[in-house]
Amino acid sequence: MPETHRDREPQPTMSEVDHVEHTHSCNVTEMLRDAGLRPTRQRVALAELLYSKGNRHISAEHLHEEAVKAEVPVSLATVYNTLHQFTEAGLLREVAIDGTKTYFDTNVHDHHHFFIEGENRVIDIPHDGVGLGRVPKAPEGMEIVRVDVVVRVRPKS
Repeated sequence: MPETHRDREPQPTMSEVDHVEHTHSCNVTEMLRDAGLRPTRQRVALAELLYSKGNRHISAEHLHEEAVKAEVPVSLATVYNTLHQFTEAGLLREVAIDGTKTYFDTNVHDHHHFFIEGENRVIDIPHDGVGLGRVPKAPEGMEIVRVDVVVRVRPKS
């Protein structure tokens, strides 16, 4: 018996697929504009890579690798510049480890981190996982912006 158009599952039209992709890009575009950044093609592409996987911690090198795999034509220097621009605009939080390794956190709310040695991986500490008894007074003319705690861990021997 020949298949009729009523027998087939409805398939999304190209315009529906385009609409979904366009809606996602528009959300990223709006986010960049709201942060005071011009939504250039590279910024939009990097923001989509950053925020499409939920909250995470990522290095510039790893984001560059993701961009290359996604065929986003961007240099490592541009990735670094963009990550720093996003941080200054409040879209990312910078997590420095030993002053030699920097990760960028898509969760900008106050929280602390574990750094897993040997894996070079950063994970969030649950919100109530760290209690600070005292924080020093800021030097004259300065204010404390935030306190970052990084607890270094490794598997037991």
